[in-house]
Amino acid sequence: MQNFIEAYSWVNMRFLLEGLWVTVEVSIISIIASFIIGSILGVLRYVKIKYLSRVVGFVVDIVRNLPLILIIFFTYFGLPHLGFKPGIIFAAVLAMTIFESAMLAEIIRSGILAVDYGQMEGARANGMSYVQALWHIVFPQAIKKTIPTIVSQFISLIKDTSLATIIVLPELLNHAQIIYGQNSAYIIPMFVMIAVMYFIICYALSVLSRVLDKKLA
Repeated sequence: MQNFIEAYSWVNMRFLLEGLWVTVEVSIISIIASFIIGSILGVLRYVKIKYLSRVVGFVVDIVRNLPLILIIFFTYFGLPHLGFKPGIIFAAVLAMTIFESAMLAEIIRSGILAVDYGQMEGARANGMSYVQALWHIVFPQAIKKTIPTIVSQFISLIKDTSLATIIVLPELLNHAQIIYGQNSAYIIPMFVMIAVMYFIICYALSVLSRVLDKKLA
């Protein structure tokens, strides 16, 4: 018990919270960017534009089947060899965005396919163009159908930020490692606190998902 009390000193907790802020910051930026890019890619896969849709589908399938840790390695260690040297946080955000965009593209494409085609036909019959019908009628329904899956993917993204500790991203796990690296007796207390912090954030997202699902039902 003494180890827990000492491990949870104000100095250590403040240091952990600084790491948590980086985790949240990287997650929020990656979520917003990946949702926008993933939506565009998902629509492009759905509309079947000659050649373009196939190329997008090919790229998405490649990224979806790569380990995220490999993409993180590439953005931080590989890009400098191509003449672009990103900072640690930017490299982490870029890797997360690339990976999550590919995952969300497939989720959103599936959501669009799940919308009854009669919705599109009805919108076209009422004078809407194909793009207008897709944007105003089909796409909102697709998002509503896929909210639980999208939120689950966002929760996975938040937990996956811990992988960026390999490039020394100063996030939650990295700061915990620094703390228990100074005293091995703090290992268990640190991992307990990390688990609590991740649970609070991820559970809050799960609750938000259920609330949105009920309101949009």
